[in-house]
Amino acid sequence: MTHEDGPIEPRLSRALLRAAFDKPWLARLELRRWLSLPMTRLLFARAGIPWGAGWRFYGVPIVQKHRRSTILIGDGLILRSTPHSNPLGPAHPVILSTRRPGARLVIGRGFGMTGGTLCAEEAITIGDHVLVGANVVIVDTDFHPLDSGERRAHPNAGATAPVTIEDGVFVGMQTLVLKGVTIGAHSVIGAGSVVTGDIPPGVIAAGNPARVIRPLEG
Repeated sequence: MTHEDGPIEPRLSRALLRAAFDKPWLARLELRRWLSLPMTRLLFARAGIPWGAGWRFYGVPIVQKHRRSTILIGDGLILRSTPHSNPLGPAHPVILSTRRPGARLVIGRGFGMTGGTLCAEEAITIGDHVLVGANVVIVDTDFHPLDSGERRAHPNAGATAPVTIEDGVFVGMQTLVLKGVTIGAHSVIGAGSVVTGDIPPGVIAAGNPARVIRPLEG
């Protein structure tokens, strides 16, 4: 059996059986995954999020979707939400959140994330085959205004600006991606970075604030 990205591995292939023998915790993870699948499917159905092909969930994520917002996710999604699902130890389940009417969280094919948060008040757009390391936070909002008087009057009226992460990006663990950022295709963001400005395609960037270190082919 194949799909447009290549062959689909059988569920009980020889490679999977060998992996279960060599790494017995993987068998337990798969059992937990299958047991939690009905609850996860119900969660997405109630939120009005179309179910994609080849989705895999290790633990049930947290979905906070405004009824007049949009969450769309491509095929091949993998979300790891339990400490057992990754040796880096997700601090909490993956959180998918749209907080306002008209907010959009749009994720392409082959997206993977361990723990962490995607929170959109305006728009977060993620391309195909993007991988996000453990406990990464990606937000398009400041949440709260900078001015103290404005915070008292309107505590949740922070500035917003869309976030775009293009195809093939890897975001290292414990990274924070803030509002208004575009990360160019196939770039790598080093662990523990704080991304406050645009990152061009095809580079390695890291730091607080994140800066380009070198081209990927350098």
